[in-house]
Amino acid sequence: MSNGLAFIEPVPPHKRCCRFYAPRARFLQPEPLDLARFRRMCQHAPAVAKVRSGRWQPQHTAAFTPDSRPPCRVTVRPVRSRGSVEEMSMSIVETQYGRVESVRANGMHAFLAVPFAAPPVGELRWRPPADPTPWGGVRRAVDFGAQSWQPALEGMGPLQFAFNADRAERHEDCLYLNVWTPGLDNRKRPVLVWIHGGGFSGGTGGTPIYDGTALARRGDAVVVTINYRLGALGFVNLSEVTGGRVPATGNEGLLDQVKALRWVRDNIEAFGGDPGRVTIFGESAGGMSVGALMAFGPAAGLFHRAIPQSGACNTAQSVARATEVAEGLLELAGVSANASAAELLALDPERLVEAGTGVSAKLGGAMVFQPCIDGVQLTDLPLDAVVAGSADGISVMVGAARDEWRLFTAMPGFPAPEDDAALQQALAGRIDGAEAVISAYRSAREGRGEAADAATLYSAIESDRVFRVPAIRLGEALAARGQESFQYLFTWESPWEDGRLGSPHAIDIGFVFGTHALNPGSAEFFGSGDAADALAGHVQDAWLAFAADGDPRTHALEDWQPYTPDTRATALFGDPVSVAFDPWGEERAAWDGVSAGIGTL
Repeated sequence: MSNGLAFIEPVPPHKRCCRFYAPRARFLQPEPLDLARFRRMCQHAPAVAKVRSGRWQPQHTAAFTPDSRPPCRVTVRPVRSRGSVEEMSMSIVETQYGRVESVRANGMHAFLAVPFAAPPVGELRWRPPADPTPWGGVRRAVDFGAQSWQPALEGMGPLQFAFNADRAERHEDCLYLNVWTPGLDNRKRPVLVWIHGGGFSGGTGGTPIYDGTALARRGDAVVVTINYRLGALGFVNLSEVTGGRVPATGNEGLLDQVKALRWVRDNIEAFGGDPGRVTIFGESAGGMSVGALMAFGPAAGLFHRAIPQSGACNTAQSVARATEVAEGLLELAGVSANASAAELLALDPERLVEAGTGVSAKLGGAMVFQPCIDGVQLTDLPLDAVVAGSADGISVMVGAARDEWRLFTAMPGFPAPEDDAALQQALAGRIDGAEAVISAYRSAREGRGEAADAATLYSAIESDRVFRVPAIRLGEALAARGQESFQYLFTWESPWEDGRLGSPHAIDIGFVFGTHALNPGSAEFFGSGDAADALAGHVQDAWLAFAADGDPRTHALEDWQPYTPDTRATALFGDPVSVAFDPWGEERAAWDGVSAGIGTL
């Protein structure tokens, strides 16, 4: 902000003090304020103070103290010979637990790391989330909070660079959410609550790729992203193995998501949102979370629409399996199942994370931590609960990407079979009738003149088994109950390594949030340029239309019909966007009659 002037204006009647928080650079476009990272507070402010940007010196703080924190408005009007930055001001909102303050930049308010639950530490570890302690004064909400304890982000292949996440502090004190809103008024905008993915063991709502600015601005909507406990701290059932001394059900992470939704219900109106129009959406384990919440008793009535992306209603494990995981976890953590509750609660969280990584390898599962069918809060596999009516009245849009599994075969530890014998062996333990499925896929691909080698077939089959078929089964279940839902499939191809990924897992995220070209890594994975920008617009318009009234159809997708087994209308998000009826139908039909192994990892 060279030669810029900052006008600091106290808001009557609070003229004793005013302050200026320079925002993080990412809030400002097109030129960041790299040098303006400082905070000022004054006891005797003039009506307007002028401050030139530059290196802050200790003597500049002589007249300022942090004791008094009344609300104020700060407006920044940079003076430049080129470029422009919209005015920026501080925003304060009253929540049920206290006041929060953040930056309004370029017409958007962003409140980061707002507490929605008490820190789940000490005796609150492995317990349902509790209310946060109310605070006095005004809480700054300008930086993302800590993420749940999780393994370091390594071996993620293309996603390592696409997400380009600043590795935030890992801490058990992680239950925070972030809100982006165009206005702090009574307009009651639709609300979209994002649940991040990461295999129930990784991720955070504070990843830059999930920045809600573009989505909120495009649709005049409120976007919320949340954190929840992960892995051995959020999805481990210790109740059985400890004889109830630690009453963890394995669903504490889901309960965190519910707690965040209750916060939204009780507070979002103050942020310009409509608590009666809440859409939950998420990808991968986030999509599986959305599917689980559709069947999770404590979540009833807290949301009205659902968008499970690349993960639907087929992910939850039995108490027996969850107990096996818990036993392995404690063994690798070096503690007896007969240990006292105090000893278990005192375990170092990093030690638990390391043990969680070990138990995943020991049990041979890509996702050993996941929601548990405890018989109380989650009484059945989510899809079976939906079949029985648990999602009645909830509008649903669900889908996947065409080549989901190619992302994983590009990562270390996910080898693809090299011949038919290895292919049959890889699938034999996962699905019944593997030979028939392989034959159907080979016939369909050869009929279209496409590659049908073992590695290609494996990727295509696993893409559908784990992601596309669960989405279709959910659409079929809803149609059987006379309930409309909408089905989509991403066909846009990642440019990464000359397109070897096709349309892979996670390809939708950058287009949903409009962050596809956020940085060079994301542009390399998602794509950039006019076609990518146009696709982002189509995707966001569909998601926003659905959040507004439950119908995602736009001018570009006016032929998109609700999903039924008769027509199987499916929106294809590629270049261009289009609507197809029963796309890749031969492969889809190969799964008729197959139930075991669908959606499992």
